[in-house]
Amino acid sequence: MTTILLVEDARDLAQVIERELTAAGYRVVLAYDGRTALDLLAREQPDLVVLDWMLPQVDGLEVLRRLRQESPTPVLMLTARSEEVDRVVGLELGADDYLTKPFSMRELLARVRALLRRTDLVRQMLEADRKASTEAVRYGPLALDPVRHIATVDGQELDLTPTEFRLLHLLMRHPGRAFGRSYLLDTIWGDQFVGERSVDNAVLRLRKKLGPLGEAIETVWGVGYRLRATDVREGP
Repeated sequence: MTTILLVEDARDLAQVIERELTAAGYRVVLAYDGRTALDLLAREQPDLVVLDWMLPQVDGLEVLRRLRQESPTPVLMLTARSEEVDRVVGLELGADDYLTKPFSMRELLARVRALLRRTDLVRQMLEADRKASTEAVRYGPLALDPVRHIATVDGQELDLTPTEFRLLHLLMRHPGRAFGRSYLLDTIWGDQFVGERSVDNAVLRLRKKLGPLGEAIETVWGVGYRLRATDVREGP
């Protein structure tokens, strides 16, 4: 059953939301303050967090900040603050969606369902990207053979680390597709505890090793990286 962590200090509102989410088929874990929310995040590992901005002990933004250091769990922020700058701050810290009070339970449920659907799609995509493909891929003069674990440019073998090889293989399999840094961390590094800077450093090394062809790995500002779309074909 899908578990939702609801963090709301207004108890009457929290109980109404809890009742509606439960009636919709979700398991709801309730916290009335930020400190309790942080404890429940670690213990329950919810599928989604509905998080109020203004909380006692630890405020919602700090809960969000700490959550994003550990997990990509989707977060729906609840707030009475309607100023655009406030929404921007929350989104930049990692909130996935915003709902300004007062709101209808119908809209809340619609946003919860949309976030969970989006999360399921990302999870399916992540699983597909993590699967080791055995198909050889070419990108102009660049050739990669995952079975023999060899990548060459104009027939000259590249000296790549396992991480660089997996990163290059992923980019070559999806030319033109933009990959976010956090997504690359989940796909390439998995459970290793590294930050987004590791992605930047790996791309920098890969660009250097590819020589002039390294320019084909483009930076997508505010997102991550992509391999410039071109004629790419599978096979030797």
